[in-house]
Parts: sequence; structure tokens; C-alpha cells
Amino acid sequence: MVDVVLMQGFAGLMWLLSMALIVFSGFALIDAAVRREDAYRAADKKTKPFWLIVLGIAFVVNLLFPILSFLPIIGLIATIVYMVDVRPAIRALPGGGRSHRGSSSDGPYGPWNGGR
Repeated sequence: MVDVVLMQGFAGLMWLLSMALIVFSGFALIDAAVRREDAYRAADKKTKPFWLIVLGIAFVVNLLFPILSFLPIIGLIATIVYMVDVRPAIRALPGGGRSHRGSSSDGPYGPWNGGR
């Protein structure tokens, strides 16, 4: 009886870890997708298609394979590299590396106020 309860608890914990890994890799994939292409080159961090492919594969692997297998661990490492190295470098750029659609009166240093 105790064995069954322990195994169910372990299975529940593995399910929670698996869901957390899927959410983490999904967030990294979405974050990589909304960043500008030129931001990756400006931060000297490979290219946007490279990171989209790597993070997309990591996301799919996390969906298909159990957490204790080898491939999700590699995907986790790739996701962590993006989150702690690439993402901060891109966010440090002006505009945070996101697409910016400002007003037509915006200048290179902010909104133009006509000398007021």
C-alpha cells in the first residue's frame, strides 16, 4: 500500500516537472519569436532562425519524450542557454529587441515634440 502511494506521488511529481519544462520551453520559443531579427546579430548571438529551430525542437521533444530520458535534458540545456545568455543580451539593446511601431513623429531618441 505504501509502495503504491509513493509511486503515485513520484509519478505526480514527474508530471509536474514535465509540465513545467513544457511551459518553460514554450515561453522561450515565444520570446525568441517576438524579438527582432537584427537584435540577434547586434547582440552577436547567432541568428533568429537558429534559435527558433533549436527552441522549437526542444519544445517538441519535451512534448513527446518523458522527462527522465536524454533528449529533454538536452532541450532543457538549450532553453537555459537562451534564457540566461541570449535573452538578456537582446533585452539590453535599445527597445529590448522587440518590434517597435512608434509614431511617425518619433525620432531616434524618442518622440519629437517640435522644440517645446
